[in-house]
Amino acid sequence: MAIRLYKAYTPGTRNRTVSTFSEITKDKPEKSLLIHKHSCKGRNNRGIITSRHRGGGHKKRYRVIDFKRNKIDIQGKVASIEYDPNRNARIALIYYTDGEKRYIIQPRSLKVGNFITSGPNSPIEIGNSLPLEEIPLGTAVHNIEIIPKKGGQLVRSAGTYAQIVAKEGNFITLKLPSSEVRFINKKCYATIGQVGNIDSSNITIGKAGRNRWKGKRPSVRGVVMNPIDHPHGGGEGRSPIGRAHPVTPWGKPALGHKTRNKNKYSNRYILRRRK
Repeated sequence: MAIRLYKAYTPGTRNRTVSTFSEITKDKPEKSLLIHKHSCKGRNNRGIITSRHRGGGHKKRYRVIDFKRNKIDIQGKVASIEYDPNRNARIALIYYTDGEKRYIIQPRSLKVGNFITSGPNSPIEIGNSLPLEEIPLGTAVHNIEIIPKKGGQLVRSAGTYAQIVAKEGNFITLKLPSSEVRFINKKCYATIGQVGNIDSSNITIGKAGRNRWKGKRPSVRGVVMNPIDHPHGGGEGRSPIGRAHPVTPWGKPALGHKTRNKNKYSNRYILRRRK
């Protein structure tokens, strides 16, 4: 992936960067793998806003992605690399030899015409999916299951990968992109390689309107509100928040306060916390 830069023709193009989409090989998605995606705009069943700063944006349809990779020992061919509006990674359309079509997250360097497989006997090649116990130490993997046969839940964002650090007993030690080190069951599947579109994190939005296209509404700081609207509000002129620590609009600690449950069941599987 490459990034296109703009000259400062307008204030909105001064710092704007976009993807060149040079890796995309097909414009229209596979119809059989599309479903309707309802935009709730951050509201619940009563129409009350429960997630702020959401609404508007371009209409999308959801591409059904195969996170389980459960077509064991059936070879598939990469038919196209496509854009997915629901994630920052690209997706690859796979034609399997039994006639079925599926989307997967595109690993880096996976090209049209390549072949992929899933299963314990698959070779250690980019795009193949295997149980963690069958993958050598030091290998970069993504789309990792936490519970066997549930489907990949970890390391699915553009440019990310985890590394297999050790194997002992029924567990594999993984170093995740967040620098967290944790145990995963050896029967869980993972896909070989790094997720593609690695320059996604280098893109600069450039103007507020581009965030509106994505369905993100403006965020107003609490210090510029009235006291009735936010605990940081009020005061004469430009004033600080007036508290020892910042809080949310509902008075809970914010900005750096850890919210993870101290008794969470998965704490026993974490060797080193993320920073």
